[in-house]
Amino acid sequence: MPEYGPLSYEGLPPATSAWREGDPVGHRQFVDVGPLLTESGVLLPDVRVAYETWGTLNADRSNAIYICHALTGDSHVTGPSGPGHATAGWWEGLVGPGCDVDTDEWFVVCANVLGGCQGTTGPSSLAPDGRPWGSRFPIVTVADMVEVERRLSDALGISAWALLLGPSLGGMRVLEWMVQYPERVRGGLVLGSTASVSADEIATHATQILAIESDPRFRGGDYYDAEPGEGPHRGMGLARRIAHLTYRTETELADRFGRDPQGDEDPYAGGRFAVESYLDHQADKLARRFDANTYVALTRAMSLFDLGRGRGGVGEALGGITSPLTVVGIDSDRLFPVRLQQEIVDLAPGADRLHLILSPFGHDGFLVEDEQVGVFVAHALHRVRRREHA
Repeated sequence: MPEYGPLSYEGLPPATSAWREGDPVGHRQFVDVGPLLTESGVLLPDVRVAYETWGTLNADRSNAIYICHALTGDSHVTGPSGPGHATAGWWEGLVGPGCDVDTDEWFVVCANVLGGCQGTTGPSSLAPDGRPWGSRFPIVTVADMVEVERRLSDALGISAWALLLGPSLGGMRVLEWMVQYPERVRGGLVLGSTASVSADEIATHATQILAIESDPRFRGGDYYDAEPGEGPHRGMGLARRIAHLTYRTETELADRFGRDPQGDEDPYAGGRFAVESYLDHQADKLARRFDANTYVALTRAMSLFDLGRGRGGVGEALGGITSPLTVVGIDSDRLFPVRLQQEIVDLAPGADRLHLILSPFGHDGFLVEDEQVGVFVAHALHRVRRREHA
């Protein structure tokens, strides 16, 4: 089992870095939200949600903001690493007293998503027979995830969120919320996302899933009893390398690494280029904080996402969004290019215009460009207030 303090690169990586029962809980809180019949037709008999909160819920429960994390994120939006949290918050600096999401004013919630690996029911969780779900964990969809988040909202006594915001996979959930439960969302912010995942993205996702499933140590998804170093790290590492190239840009990699060798290594004698070492590091880091089955489950859920499915098409679905919707693209994003965010703006009556983060970092700009993200969060909150005081 991994050590659940700050992330360490010492020793062999564990078979999974999922949070497991008995591990330090850190800042997590838990709520059981009952059985869930997934869209794929499989019953999860008892879904548990791990979540974190910041700030204080006011008397009329009107100051709640929900943050939807991206693929390899979790509920730990902000806060230090330590027991229970291998890394510091993934949006550190955005949420807190005096920050753009000011917890002196707002009550902020973020939950680990259904299918995740940091406390919410997912493939690494124990099934009723006491064994990890593993290969038996069902296909889940963005709609399934939102249903679980809706139940969490009920458990917290929050009838409507002042703002729902999220990047990438999180943005998909924001849109699903605004279509499925419009009366429960007073405003939304979608960042670097789409209303319908395209063929290009599906192809990229499929390649990553195949990389994991082709690793002999994946064992069809039932690897949780493997010793350190015997898990599906090579497959998940390859998937992460493929993904990371879609998260960054050609220009950034050229400027940052060029054709430089890694240290004293000579590529002409079998050594690595610096950019290869960088990708190796990203793969190793993920192995020490994530889970291969969760990577497959959430990546597949993204490929399945089509807001217009069963609703008469994307245009019909987006046409029902009348609450203030702030849509933000990243000018250099090659995973979810800005044409996809422009489509949302064109079709959703609640959207004002396409907002752009200017960044050389591509899709990862939502993690890097804190100041620009903060400006758009402030804009989204201003739109909610203006509508309510009109």
